[in-house]
Amino acid sequence: MSQRAPFLHAGYAAYHHRERPAEDAELAHVGPGTPCGEYLRRFWQPVVLLDELCDLPRRLRIMGEDLVAFRDKRGAIGLLELHCPHRGTSLEFGLISESGIRCCYHGWLFDVDGTILETPGEPPDSTLKGRLFHGAYPVHEHRGLVFAYMGPPDKQPEFPIFDTFDLPGHRLMARSPTLWECNWLQVKENSMDPAHLAFLHTLPGSDGFTQDLKALGEWDWMETPIGMVYIDTRRQGNQVWVRVADFILPNIHQFPPNADPMAQRNSINRPQATTWAVPIDDTQTMQIGYYRAPEGKEMRRGAGFGQDASRSYEERQRVPGDYDAQVSIHNGMARHALEHLAATDRGVIMMRNMIRRGIRAAGNGEVSTHNRNPVSTFGHDRVISGIAPAASPEEDRQLLREIARKVVTEAIRNGHPAA
Repeated sequence: MSQRAPFLHAGYAAYHHRERPAEDAELAHVGPGTPCGEYLRRFWQPVVLLDELCDLPRRLRIMGEDLVAFRDKRGAIGLLELHCPHRGTSLEFGLISESGIRCCYHGWLFDVDGTILETPGEPPDSTLKGRLFHGAYPVHEHRGLVFAYMGPPDKQPEFPIFDTFDLPGHRLMARSPTLWECNWLQVKENSMDPAHLAFLHTLPGSDGFTQDLKALGEWDWMETPIGMVYIDTRRQGNQVWVRVADFILPNIHQFPPNADPMAQRNSINRPQATTWAVPIDDTQTMQIGYYRAPEGKEMRRGAGFGQDASRSYEERQRVPGDYDAQVSIHNGMARHALEHLAATDRGVIMMRNMIRRGIRAAGNGEVSTHNRNPVSTFGHDRVISGIAPAASPEEDRQLLREIARKVVTEAIRNGHPAA
């Protein structure tokens, strides 16, 4: 951990605050051989949309590694090291073959597992292609997303099937990735920060969550078998709205919908999205995953308001969104030693500690992945009726917290949210 910056006690004191402490390398660095990078590599990560693999290869950068993805004419998907092992030509210019991809420079042909199928120009008795493999990673296609496992081959886990992948009465659609010019952790921390909903998303012109700032919810956080949740609990008369958002280790979040008025909520609503924050490198992150919608309702399209850099700079200044708030944190790489964390940051602190424990466990060969299918998740929201307010505001806040914790505890006990 970096040494903390001085705590300023007077005005006009920036002179004493000029040194920039280093980032938290254990949590932030994701390249090969780094503690966090090796931890993230123990899990299946989505890397590209299936629809993006057509008749041309796709150059990718995932966790600091340059790769090429392709789908050959058999339909087999490959994810290989970018540069040909012969002379280093980039396979982004390769020729997709009936089986595998062929280097444009000298015609070497590589199968999806890295087997060298042909080495044109070599003598007929050459044994090179029988002795050498090109670097390749296992892939798994699921519902329009291509996932990669980039960890130790002998530690490859089963591909996880989350219970939200196949919700009765819902449709699932892969979402196009968006690029965030910042470290993966500050993207993911937002998912356990319900306080920002009551401030960032109530600015004039925002079409996101709208709530009177005087009616903030009761916020709480709990660990689950797969990570943690935040719980945002609010009262309206004798109704209590409990909203539970998942953080699933190591880099997944699920949010329930929040657009419908409380009066229209008469059932349990499961998450409308499952999103991975996949590091491209230390200062760039890809958000990618799935949207879902009930049958008969329109599927969400696009990244959503404030979820990318597509608006003009002036508009983003006047009405900033999540993208602007997160990417601007110390120019894309948080400096934790400059922070002054407060009560609303309990979830962020819990998340960092949880990820740090996972990183250190992975370093000791003890990482636990999602290997029991289907994987139970707990994100949802519901309205509970007939709950009269307690005698005092403080007693009512305590009542709301007790109701919320009971909701999550029962969901964990049942293995899913239940009525």
